[in-house]
Amino acid sequence: MEMGNSLAYFAAGIGAGLAVVGGAAGIGRLAAAAMEGTARQPQASGDIRTTMIIAAALIEGATLFAEVICILLAFK
Repeated sequence: MEMGNSLAYFAAGIGAGLAVVGGAAGIGRLAAAAMEGTARQPQASGDIRTTMIIAAALIEGATLFAEVICILLAFK
């Protein structure tokens, strides 16, 4: 195994890990804000929940995209 390939695998692992940590932090902040918004206005909980789910899906999509890019760069 070449040294370049080893570093590529290492960098892909670090990149994927950072993408997952960033996505988890984003979804955690999103959920906290949604809970706070629901506590302040319980009558708007349905709209807040819908918006939260859409935003969480976008964050998950960006995280998955980052992981795929890391994997593709590792095997290039």
